[in-house]
Amino acid sequence: MALVCGLLISSPVIFSQIWRFVAPGLYAHEKRILVPFTLLSTCCFLGGAAFGYFIVFPPAFKFLVGYNNEFLTSLPAVSEYFTLAIRLLLAFGVIFEMPLFMVFLAKIGVVDVSFLNRNRKYAILINFIVAAILTPTPDVVNQMMMGVPLMVLYEVSVVAVYFFGRKSFSGFDDNTSSSHQMEK
Repeated sequence: MALVCGLLISSPVIFSQIWRFVAPGLYAHEKRILVPFTLLSTCCFLGGAAFGYFIVFPPAFKFLVGYNNEFLTSLPAVSEYFTLAIRLLLAFGVIFEMPLFMVFLAKIGVVDVSFLNRNRKYAILINFIVAAILTPTPDVVNQMMMGVPLMVLYEVSVVAVYFFGRKSFSGFDDNTSSSHQMEK
């Protein structure tokens, strides 16, 4: 539990270090986004962890102890409780980074809005497969509680890529890169 609390509390420093590692390979105008990107990464991670703990964790734990009846009493160990909490906190913290990750991929030219719109059906399938793997309980309710936010985050990613992913990451605008390609 101390490790997870330390990870959550130190997440601003961790994200700052990650972006500082990437910064030497960036142009000066790209380095300006370092601080906002670090703050957004931290907010997304902590927001995802809070969503997992306050929204998803209560029903997931209720499902685990829901087998109680007059003959069977569920007595989860503290380690099981912490394992469930840690897994949900980290999983939701990571999946809430999806919009930032998609904007980054758009900036380096891997994805664009038309690509994301064209492959939405595959994204739905992949999102629910990821939700099935990451949720600690086998019930559909908990899978939906991760799959639906993943789909909402995918749609937020499409909008974010539309607004923030249009400019090229390398500093070339569309005219410069197309004329450069013609020279080749």
